[in-house]
Amino acid sequence: MAKTLHITNGDSFTSILKKLDISGDIITWREMLCEGKTINEVGSESFWRQRYEFLNRAYKISKDTFINRTLKEYRNLCNQKSQEEIVLWFEYDLFCQVNMIAVLSWLKKNRPDADIFLACSGNQDNSEKLYGLAELSKEQLKKLYENKVLLSKDDIEYGDYIWQLYCENNPIRLQNAIKQNQSQLSYLSKAIEAHLHRFPSLKNGLNELENKMLQKTIQQKPESKDQLVVEMLKDQGLYGFGDMQFTKMANSLRPLFRSFNPAKLTKTGVKVAEKIENYYPNIRNEKEYLGGTPKYSFLFLDDSSQLLKL
Repeated sequence: MAKTLHITNGDSFTSILKKLDISGDIITWREMLCEGKTINEVGSESFWRQRYEFLNRAYKISKDTFINRTLKEYRNLCNQKSQEEIVLWFEYDLFCQVNMIAVLSWLKKNRPDADIFLACSGNQDNSEKLYGLAELSKEQLKKLYENKVLLSKDDIEYGDYIWQLYCENNPIRLQNAIKQNQSQLSYLSKAIEAHLHRFPSLKNGLNELENKMLQKTIQQKPESKDQLVVEMLKDQGLYGFGDMQFTKMANSLRPLFRSFNPAKLTKTGVKVAEKIENYYPNIRNEKEYLGGTPKYSFLFLDDSSQLLKL
């Protein structure tokens, strides 16, 4: 019987997987590559240095925490060389899909002879709801495992190709490439489309989620920043973000808020929300990256869903 290595999307699912009657070793992929600058050589010294600098700056992650949680687990992955089968447990959203293609890129280079399987949650029933792994019952997870997809060489090549493009400073190429997706990575194109909506809108300089945060404030009148974050978590579509990301977003938009307790916009905030005023010059930040692209070097054209290079 083939030895199996499971690579999971996070600690919460790792704890669930350990309780299932599924054999194999488990590695947890502890990264959030959908945020901050990325370079294509996954696992290289410069890759990890870049990631630490971003996580430290954006989330005050200490070097000890980064080494003990992320790097030690990555080194553990590097030492797993005997398994003939590798199963990737990821979800349909942008957060997971970017991590997934980075892992595929690494596996393509470092485990070329292993059979790579994908157990990806999303459409699980006849409803339109997309499910995260933690939302599935034990029976559903076992069924997902039984129906895991063996990725072909072409599938892995395509995942690696999209990762390389994600790390380039040319999201227009990325936008074109996802239209050619004929791989078994069936959730990847929609997730990357969501990524492209993270570039600032031509109309007011805020991206899709930032605009949604202002609209939530106007329409739902949250009593606190925490409640605003909860509302964003419940209605974020394909992003898969956690409270850390939305708290950081709220802090970056702070000048547009008169108060967070309760959440209220300033007059300028209301004008920006109504797309009467453009906030681009105020929010532009040269250190903000989406993959390999400076966030504010492209604008998103809402009417045509195209990107415009500045």
